Amino acid sequence: MQNILIRRIEQADLPALLAIYNHYVATTAITFDLEPKTLVQRQKWLDGFAPAGRHQCFVAVQDGEAIGWASTGKFRERAAYDGTVETSIYLKPDTHGHGLGRRLFETLFAALSHEDVHAAIGVITLPNAPSEGLHRACGFELVGTLKEAGRKFGRFWDIGLYQKVF
Repeated sequence: MQNILIRRIEQADLPALLAIYNHYVATTAITFDLEPKTLVQRQKWLDGFAPAGRHQCFVAVQDGEAIGWASTGKFRERAAYDGTVETSIYLKPDTHGHGLGRRLFETLFAALSHEDVHAAIGVITLPNAPSEGLHRACGFELVGTLKEAGRKFGRFWDIGLYQKVF
């Protein structure tokens, strides 16, 4: 893939990112959301990011259109967990397998290296070989599996917990 810019998320990216996310909601168990999100709902998600701090988001842009993102958010509510973040990464379906996910994660982790972040957790619906491979390639290791943790499309799915300690 050529001419791809990685930069911080911007307001104008929201419609394209919403379309990507809603594709996965409707067609996969990669996310356990059961209903597509609205722009208003995703605006709250976007508002949770800042140019500094633990919760940041970077997008990949090609020809002016956002085609994927990697972000961090709160892992758990209790204050002792503040140094741990949960990662999220989604790519437009036709962009997989070209190193874009790795570039997004590398950019995100470089930004987080200046923040009070000790560990990142990736929560992956299993099976998902591409996501598991990406996480391993970016320094995550499988630290646990929760059996039948979510139900979608009439079946229960396991989730793998992947951790990267900085």
